[in-house]
Amino acid sequence: MNMRHDTLIPQIGVITDIRKDTPDVKTFRAVSPGGGVVFKHMPGQCAMLSIPGVGEAMFSITSSPTNTEFMEFSIKKCGCLTDWLHQMDVGQQITIRGPYGNAFPVETELRGKDLLFIAGGIGLAPLRSVINYVLHYRENYGKVDIVYGSRSKEDLVDFDEIKNEWSNAENVNVYLTIDREQEGWDGHVGFVPTYVKELGFSTDKTALVCGPPIMIKFVLGALSELGFDKTQVYTTMELRMKCGVGKCGRCNIGSKYVCKDGPVFRCDELEELPDEY
Repeated sequence: MNMRHDTLIPQIGVITDIRKDTPDVKTFRAVSPGGGVVFKHMPGQCAMLSIPGVGEAMFSITSSPTNTEFMEFSIKKCGCLTDWLHQMDVGQQITIRGPYGNAFPVETELRGKDLLFIAGGIGLAPLRSVINYVLHYRENYGKVDIVYGSRSKEDLVDFDEIKNEWSNAENVNVYLTIDREQEGWDGHVGFVPTYVKELGFSTDKTALVCGPPIMIKFVLGALSELGFDKTQVYTTMELRMKCGVGKCGRCNIGSKYVCKDGPVFRCDELEELPDEY
């Protein structure tokens, strides 16, 4: 059986841990019935999660492929299927199929480079896999800068991991911001694109950006103002993925299918697409 058919066959995933990251985001840890990951993937790829009789949807795999014990998915509660997922208990089963889409080029274009990660809200989910991959193979990459923002301190996903692991990693700088001042927060206040301009990063880096579409738009503008070329910037559009195999046409933009040609795109590739994104 070829790989394309393999990705279409649902596999059983057993939920072994559920972590509440924010008021509306939970991270689900899944393993195969015999233990270990359900299938292998690379950073930036996605999987179709399903609850039979309820529905299915595409989600980023947030765990790094260097972790062979389990897979993780950080999921925001925002609809029927995600409501059901948020009601699940440890020990319950879902079906998982994939991986879908292309990955961030961690073994080619990104290798040996200084990296700048920029995320907003749940947009940290697809970048978390890349960040942990880079930190696992630390000697293969240069300096790492991470800029991450959300509406409030409570909405920062994976805050404990950021504070206890990423912030203490070798040659890694973490910059956190929230949209508005709040009691108990003594860090930066302001929107991510503005913060990126304030930090004034040098252009000897490759940037990876993920977040709400409006945030991505203004971050790209900020990076352009700093002198970054679009060939230095990657983003992911997994939110547009539906069937994952190029059959339903719902992720079609111009000549591209997000599920087959993406979801990871270098930003100069996006310039060729219609303005609907």
